[in-house]
Amino acid sequence: MAQDRDVVVVGGGVAGLVAARDLALAGRDVLLLEGSPVIGGKLRSAEVAGLTVDVGAEAMLARRPEGVGLAAEIGAEVVHPTPATSGVWSRGALREMPRSLMGVPFDVERLAASGVLSPEGLARAVAETASEVDDDVSVGDLVAARLGDEIVDRLVEPLLGGVYAGHARQISAAAAVPQLLAMARRGSLLEQAAAVPTSTTPVFAALPGGMGRFPGLIADGGFEVRTSATVRALRRTTSGWAVTVGPTTHPETLEAGAVVLATPAAPTARLLGEVAPGAAAELAAVETASVAVVTLVFRAQDVPDALFDRSGFLVPPVEQRTIKASTFSFAKWGWVRDLDPDLVVLRTSLGRHGEESTLQATDEGLVRVSLADLAAMAGITATPVDTHVQRWGGALPQYVVGHVERVARIRAAIADLPGLAVCGAAYDGVGIPAVIGSARRAVASVTRAE
Repeated sequence: MAQDRDVVVVGGGVAGLVAARDLALAGRDVLLLEGSPVIGGKLRSAEVAGLTVDVGAEAMLARRPEGVGLAAEIGAEVVHPTPATSGVWSRGALREMPRSLMGVPFDVERLAASGVLSPEGLARAVAETASEVDDDVSVGDLVAARLGDEIVDRLVEPLLGGVYAGHARQISAAAAVPQLLAMARRGSLLEQAAAVPTSTTPVFAALPGGMGRFPGLIADGGFEVRTSATVRALRRTTSGWAVTVGPTTHPETLEAGAVVLATPAAPTARLLGEVAPGAAAELAAVETASVAVVTLVFRAQDVPDALFDRSGFLVPPVEQRTIKASTFSFAKWGWVRDLDPDLVVLRTSLGRHGEESTLQATDEGLVRVSLADLAAMAGITATPVDTHVQRWGGALPQYVVGHVERVARIRAAIADLPGLAVCGAAYDGVGIPAVIGSARRAVASVTRAE
């Protein structure tokens, strides 16, 4: 039997939760449907060695207002990382990560002192070459044309690998780092980067107790949530939209005046197949990367003292290691260190686009290669007290060259369908603030259509 709802939001990640919350605060009757047993998307906590820690995204950008602004709206405290410094494993050593805009150094002398680049690579970088800039180009190709291949291989690649789990020579500059593209059009990248004033504003923020707390706090916003509720079909009606939800043996039809699809690209494409085939085709072409987060807990006495001043490190693909990064949560976040002074929590990240074979190992295998790389690069040789492996299949959409135009085409097609909007990580950015902004754009779109 049909149940009339004002708005149905499909997807219980950050985008769907924010869209549902904002619509409910505007007085709308909102039902959120999440196909999995839990809400939160890529924000999740788990217990490891008796400590509750993040096993998904563990921070949000603080220099974009949406994330910290939402935290303030819901009365959640935010904390910032400690002064611990980040590193990069390069040329056989763990080195200081030079401050940069996606690999373009703010300080060439600091870059030289870090030893990240070879003398030849450094000489090529400082001898910046002028080059023409297209409307869009990959981040790797843009930086390589100006500063050389080595700075791409040893700085740009690990930075982009950490954010998108992608490859520098495939990720769109217009979509991922538009400010870098604008700088290239104005002139020298090195000169402009050197002129950027040093900021004292923290780059990242988190919630004490972990970002895994965020979804539950957002969900306490006056709307109904249904989990384990898979949406299978979407069609237009004379008065709005009909959503088919539930198992194929007992499907239920919900009628709504408006629908917000806050699902990843692939399921969104399936739902739009008949109502917006053009948008569906564009979304179906968005590729994704799968990643795994391995959390390891050690006794504090088994971790080298030098690591307590370092927040973690990135690993360039050129180094041919298995892990692409390690976060020393115990040194990066005061709240993690306070959980138990006798234990330290750290995590490794594995998986890049097109390299799914890395993740075909068992959980035990991922722990084993993580420990081997940590022993070689960080000097941690002890047996962990406890471990946890969290796999995120197809979690990170790839913003290839032309992504901005693709999103514009998707939104143009959706605009012809009043009462329908899309949002999430597939559109304007994969970070938490960007996803919140995407949700609010969708809410505004639905509201304007009425």
